[in-house]
Amino acid sequence: MNVTDRHLTVETLRALISPRRLVPILVVAVPMVVAQATFSQEPWAASALAIGMCIAFVLVAPLSWRWLFPLTPSPDRAPLVRAAAYLVISAGTVLVIGGLLPRALGMGFTFLTDPWSLSIACALFIAGGWGLGRDVELEDRLELERRRGRDLQLEAERAQLLALRSHLDPHFLFNTLNAIAEWCREDGEVAERATLELSAMLRSVLDGVRTSSWPLTRELSLLDTLFALHLFRDENLFELVTDVPDPPPDVEVPPMLLLPLAENAIKHGPASGHRGQIRVEVTLDGEAVHVLLSNPGVFQGDRPGGEGLRIAKSRLALAYGGRAKLEVRTAQGRTTAEIIIPRDARVPEVRT
Repeated sequence: MNVTDRHLTVETLRALISPRRLVPILVVAVPMVVAQATFSQEPWAASALAIGMCIAFVLVAPLSWRWLFPLTPSPDRAPLVRAAAYLVISAGTVLVIGGLLPRALGMGFTFLTDPWSLSIACALFIAGGWGLGRDVELEDRLELERRRGRDLQLEAERAQLLALRSHLDPHFLFNTLNAIAEWCREDGEVAERATLELSAMLRSVLDGVRTSSWPLTRELSLLDTLFALHLFRDENLFELVTDVPDPPPDVEVPPMLLLPLAENAIKHGPASGHRGQIRVEVTLDGEAVHVLLSNPGVFQGDRPGGEGLRIAKSRLALAYGGRAKLEVRTAQGRTTAEIIIPRDARVPEVRT
């Protein structure tokens, strides 16, 4: 017996002794043993024979079915050949234990060794083995698909985290580090503050990829750090205006949901020559929370290769089941990205 067959045997026997299968087996086997003892000439010997037949059924029938009809059947064995082999094994086991063994032991008449009883026992052996083997097989298939689903979910989560990390523009990081190096020579205090801000931001990003959600206040704090780093490099790049209720709304959001929107606001606003205010506003409207980021400059629509808006919309749909939305609009020479989130919404935990 190779490793695969040994694993199949152990898994099948473990599945058969589970209560959901063992109880039905006993419901059928116990009356058969009682009937065998009641209507046979030698009750004790007949009972032992009936118990042996039941044990042989449990050990042989489901296992032989699973051996002959595995999850991935071999192409060199036709289904009819496998079915014929299963019938031969089933009938042969019943006839050996119920027919040849009593004669070899010199037993008298027994209920289950009567020819009609043997034919019924053979039918039960075939049908019961098929039913139990098939049930175990389907359960294994279900568990296999569940594992595949969990693996796909894990891969999707990993891909999402990689996409989130990509939102932290590497050019921005390199430029910031280069600026810090220059400030170390020119203004040590500014360099120290910029290093601390960058460290706080990277720590938040690393924390964000380990959780499914965090408070809106933490997301807004991450944006403040991002804007502060940009202003360290060029304090005249833009004016940051925030309008957030005190205390902020108690709502959970996916980590770094606003980060790509903030980077877009800088990249397509002040960094593209549209100087002015970048505004971050949070408002309450009944049972919804509105988060707005606006920047100078007219929205030109989705750009080729731009992933920020698409990923933000996708994350909102996955996190809130279609109850949240992202809208982008242009008015009076400014672009506004608005996220609307139900106050009672909760981001589901991602299980891996």
